[in-house]
Amino acid sequence: MRVGLTGGIGSGKSTVAGFLREAGAAIVDTDGISRTLTGPSGAAMAAIAEQFGAGFVGPDGALDRDRMRALAFSDTGAKRRLEAILHPLITAEALTQADAVTSRLVVFDVPLLVESGRWRPRLARVLVVDCSTETQIERVLQRPGWTHERVLGALAAQTTRAARRAAADVVLLNDGLPLVALRNEVLGLAERWGCGTIARP
Repeated sequence: MRVGLTGGIGSGKSTVAGFLREAGAAIVDTDGISRTLTGPSGAAMAAIAEQFGAGFVGPDGALDRDRMRALAFSDTGAKRRLEAILHPLITAEALTQADAVTSRLVVFDVPLLVESGRWRPRLARVLVVDCSTETQIERVLQRPGWTHERVLGALAAQTTRAARRAAADVVLLNDGLPLVALRNEVLGLAERWGCGTIARP
C-alpha cells in the first residue's frame, strides 16, 4: 500500500513518520530528495541557475536556501517557477525509490502534498497530521533561528488546515496528545495498512 503523509509546519509529521518507520514502513522523504537535488552539483541546480541567476547558487554549487526562501515568500511567481523545476524531479525520484523497496507499506512524506496536486492519484490513502495554528507557532518558535515573523510566513506559504483535512482519508489530531498515545495511534494505523504488529504500552 502507498500512503501519502502530510501536515503543516509544526504539526508533528516527522514524528509520525518516525513511528511509521518503526512499524516497518518504507519512508520516502521528499524533503530529503529536494535537498539532494539542490545540493552541490544537484540535478536541479543547472535549471535553477538558468531561471534565477548565478546569485542563487552558493560557492559550493548548492542552492542559497536563505535567499531563495526570502524570494519565494515575497514573490508567488518565483515560488511557482521553482516548484516547476523541483516538483517533477522530486516525484520521479520518489517513485524510483518506492519501486526499489520491499515493504508492504510505502509512505511518501510530502510536506506540500495537497498544494502540489500531483500526488493523490498515486496513493491509496492520505494521512494528515493536524493541530491548531497556535500549537504550530508554539512548536516552531522552539526551533533555533525561527522568529514569529518567519513562522507566520511559513504558515502563509502552505495551504490551510481545512484544505489538508478535506484531502485526507485519515486525520491524526496531534494537539495536546501525549507522545505515547500518538505512537499507539500510528502503530495501529500501520497494522491496518499491512505492517507487522509492534508491542504498545
